[in-house]
Amino acid sequence: MEVLDLRHFSSADLRPLLEDEIALWGRLLSWDYTTSAGMILRYMDAKILPGYAAIERGSIFGYSFFVYEQSKGVIGDLFVRDSVRDGARTSDRHEVEETLLTHVIETLQQSPGIHRVEAQLLAHNAGEVSRPFLQQGFSRHPRVFMNFDIGRHPQASLPTLPPQFEIRPWSEDEYQSAAALITASYRGHVDSDINDQYRTLAGSLRFLNNIVRFPGCGTFDPQASFAVFQRRTRTLVGLILCSLVRPDVGHITQVCVLPEYRSAGLGEAMLAASTKNLRGRGFHFISLTVTEANDRAIALYKRIGFESTRVFDAFVWEG
Repeated sequence: MEVLDLRHFSSADLRPLLEDEIALWGRLLSWDYTTSAGMILRYMDAKILPGYAAIERGSIFGYSFFVYEQSKGVIGDLFVRDSVRDGARTSDRHEVEETLLTHVIETLQQSPGIHRVEAQLLAHNAGEVSRPFLQQGFSRHPRVFMNFDIGRHPQASLPTLPPQFEIRPWSEDEYQSAAALITASYRGHVDSDINDQYRTLAGSLRFLNNIVRFPGCGTFDPQASFAVFQRRTRTLVGLILCSLVRPDVGHITQVCVLPEYRSAGLGEAMLAASTKNLRGRGFHFISLTVTEANDRAIALYKRIGFESTRVFDAFVWEG
């Protein structure tokens, strides 16, 4: 086995591996990875995708890539096939994953100006690839992937909001106020340790931009995204954003409520509104991810009917 820079290769070299990864994401997460794979292939052909490929008998059978975001590096993906195309056995898959991650981590930690590295590997079980991260000083935060089977839960009337609040469909007119809401909602929260974009208004604006205007986490769905306002002050106090990750699957990318309103039932009302919209359009499932330490959110999701289907890890390194 060799490990080489991804920029030595073209999309034609990586395409067979990505076909296997698309199948994996569909099987494990009910997630159509095709759009993300297409972006990866375009960056491959432009020779601008940093990362490493595991090579055996001239074929790529594993890869990991990362991106630079100012002073931060983000590990975007890791995938290793069990065997090469002709069925011959490769090196142990887990060993190859650790080798690729070690190369990526070392590159990022030694990159000039990089003071933080983040990774969330949804398709890997918690603890499965943790060793290279922990050896290099990363903190580990288990996260839960949850799924709601719309057909198993009868349609219920929407929870009644207290009269001082109103719920409205998402509007891009609320971009600035939504970013301010995200920043305020996550101040001191464990999720701001995992994703430092939540810590500043500029970072929250980048987060929103990534969710709403780029297909990395599915295609943004404004129809199933809502905002809650305080009527008297017209202040935005709650937000839910949804993306489409498969033609029949919605994925909740964000749910947040200002701390002072968290006992008013706003989260449940927003989830119910999104569920009603997706149900009416013939969707079958809704998924979301939540940090395991966020007991209150997990309790809410389970009460509504979400089920935990897998636990994965988020890793953070601060230089």
